[in-house]
Amino acid sequence: MSVCCLAVEEHSQPEEEEEMMESSDGKYIVTNETSPLVEPFIGMEFESEASAKSFYDSYATVMGFVMRVDAFRRSMRDGTVVWRRLVCNKEGFRRLRPRRSESRKPRAITREGCKALIVVKREKSGKWVVTKFVKEHNHPLSPNVGRSSQLSQTPDEKDAKIRELSAELSRERKRCAALQQQLDMVLEEMEEHSNHLSTNINNVIQSVREIESTTFTKPL
Repeated sequence: MSVCCLAVEEHSQPEEEEEMMESSDGKYIVTNETSPLVEPFIGMEFESEASAKSFYDSYATVMGFVMRVDAFRRSMRDGTVVWRRLVCNKEGFRRLRPRRSESRKPRAITREGCKALIVVKREKSGKWVVTKFVKEHNHPLSPNVGRSSQLSQTPDEKDAKIRELSAELSRERKRCAALQQQLDMVLEEMEEHSNHLSTNINNVIQSVREIESTTFTKPL
């Protein structure tokens, strides 16, 4: 997977103000996620999961770190995502693996166990609400760095991202295969039940016919 790094010319541009609406229950709903001049807070609402991602990604750029889309949970009812965790790209630690060759340079350390994150959850209303926010990072930040610099990932970071996406794709494929297997089992049980019911009905009809035949042929 290739990542394009675009050169960005520096121009002094007026900062856009964050647009927020206060709902009837006193909570704030973000309507413009392009220039987050406000800090995330518990109870902040978004119109969609994509809006929450966009907001935190922009917030990360302003603060000087890179956002990574992390864990999620799905609804047991329809399989849609109802919970999402967005973290700093330095969250967690890289798994230590044996080196294939002594001549290869050791990979750069890209994860430092950073705890900064937000967690958003979909409410019954359809809004996505921040339920957890950790502001502090355990590493230096680079405020006011352009987005192109933020996206200039090292080869190790690109490989890690590819592995993350591949792992998530593999999990989704396994999940789809498991759902397909469950569906096949349900259809098979329905077919067996239908055949059994049909056999019972035929037996009842046959019994009724035998009774009727015996009744009409019995001498008076």
